[in-house]
Amino acid sequence: MRRRVGTSLYAGLLFTVLGAIAWATGQPFVFPSLGPSAFLIAFDRRSEGGRAARIVGSHLIGGVAGLAAWWLIAAGATLTATPPAFSPEGFRLAASATVSLVATSWAMIATDAVHAPACATTLIVSLGLLSTPTEVAIIVASVTVLVGFHAGVILVFKRIVGNAHPLYRAEGS
Repeated sequence: MRRRVGTSLYAGLLFTVLGAIAWATGQPFVFPSLGPSAFLIAFDRRSEGGRAARIVGSHLIGGVAGLAAWWLIAAGATLTATPPAFSPEGFRLAASATVSLVATSWAMIATDAVHAPACATTLIVSLGLLSTPTEVAIIVASVTVLVGFHAGVILVFKRIVGNAHPLYRAEGS
């Protein structure tokens, strides 16, 4: 029970920081694939330090792959409403999404930066929802703030308690 509550509240804390930045700036510092990243960080707070670079790197890969696919295949189209059946716009968006997902998956594996939520980031970009270089930069900045804030919390926790995070007993015990 303690782990469920702690994980939930900590994911909320991580997201609140970015929500405040989004609110203060009017920029998309909160987007759908950031939620799963916040949850994974909150759920496994004891993970090794290299994970932060993988998380940021994977979202960077997803953003760049999504932007490239959108510009090459679906520029001007956006999935804010379901396109009509067999429409050219719908085809371009589906092709852009497919190409970006393939490119992101390949690049994450090739660079050892595997983080599944980045596959959602590439879809957000390649479907025209956040498809400008500035918006992709905000996505990467947002993820960087997320992992940086987490690192700061862990550092403070270590100084106060002396351990990165308490071990939880098995749920069944």
